[in-house]
Amino acid sequence: MLHPFGISNLELGERLRVARDKAKVTQAEAAQLIGAVRTTLVAIEKGERKLRLDELQKLASRYGLSVNSLLRRESIHLDLVPQFRKHSSSHAEEVESASQLLNVLVAAECELENVLGIVRHRNYPPERPILPGDVTLQAEHDAADHRRWLGLGMGPISDVVGVLESDLGVRVYVRPLASNISGLFAFNEAAGACILLNSNQPSRLPMTAGHEWGHLASNRRNPSVVSVGDRFTSLEDKYANAFASALLMPASSIKQRFVEMTSGQSHLTRRHIILLAAKFFVSREAVVRRLEELTLVRKGTWDWFQDNGGITDEQARAVIGDDAAKQLIAVRSAGPLPQRLSLLAREAAKAELYSEGQLARLLQLNRHEVRQVLDGLDMEVSEASEQSQIIR
Repeated sequence: MLHPFGISNLELGERLRVARDKAKVTQAEAAQLIGAVRTTLVAIEKGERKLRLDELQKLASRYGLSVNSLLRRESIHLDLVPQFRKHSSSHAEEVESASQLLNVLVAAECELENVLGIVRHRNYPPERPILPGDVTLQAEHDAADHRRWLGLGMGPISDVVGVLESDLGVRVYVRPLASNISGLFAFNEAAGACILLNSNQPSRLPMTAGHEWGHLASNRRNPSVVSVGDRFTSLEDKYANAFASALLMPASSIKQRFVEMTSGQSHLTRRHIILLAAKFFVSREAVVRRLEELTLVRKGTWDWFQDNGGITDEQARAVIGDDAAKQLIAVRSAGPLPQRLSLLAREAAKAELYSEGQLARLLQLNRHEVRQVLDGLDMEVSEASEQSQIIR
């Protein structure tokens, strides 16, 4: 049954429940706000009791939302955050904050897609349960199958985020997060697979993206949090970490490159490590750990380098040059939004479906950041002509 506001009682009730949960307001507190008992609020959230306009206004204000955002047909109210609350962690507050940001970005992208009439293409591989036996070996085989399935060959992947976005249809966002959080993964039937990566950790970003890809491959309905210093003790995380290594550094490719590079030499040097890391677009630690895993160098090699001065960015610039070093650590999603979401926001603004202020609230950006996203839009509109129109 449709509510007088234009959406069903059930849909409005669910949106209010999600909003209340995000705002960390108890049912008793919300009920008191509208002068009702808790059972009445429960009935409202279940769609069993109609909500008056004055009640809606009070609840929306308390939850930090506009009435319009709760009532828009196109508006998406996802509830990804509770998935991450199951993670018992010493940095639960940082995980909560990151999961809320992921929820906002996914909901915003879904809403813009609905408004513009765009259906996101998903190209997810069949889920492969982790089997008994050597989990590292299974991850190696599965990563190779993913490469073949996508036609990636066995060479380096220079833009793993781009492959996830464009080839698989995964929603990927790169934003600044707390220093101890590298990335999050969540799956929702309506929104699909969603990944949030820490832009403050550019050297770790490819391996974190690969790790979350591993969760998509094997156990996508379980959320994942990658933290700095993780030892990956669970079977699922061991698989995901091995998957990332095999995906970004295929055994045959890195072995061949390693043999060519070290031919006639007796010891692994910092130069070798820097060049290999640059070749495969991964961190220096990741490449040495992979060499250890493939028994191309002794176990503990990375720890030895760390104990003996490490491998610095200055040393890397001396080997591969300043421009190349900058390129290797550059975050693909330049600006406040990833490329696809930025294009959606621009198109919605161009069609005058959202104002600058509405986009700021939807995307949780300040006005300066929204103007960055919309930069050059006036010229695009003025230059639009029949000749430049896309043929559908």
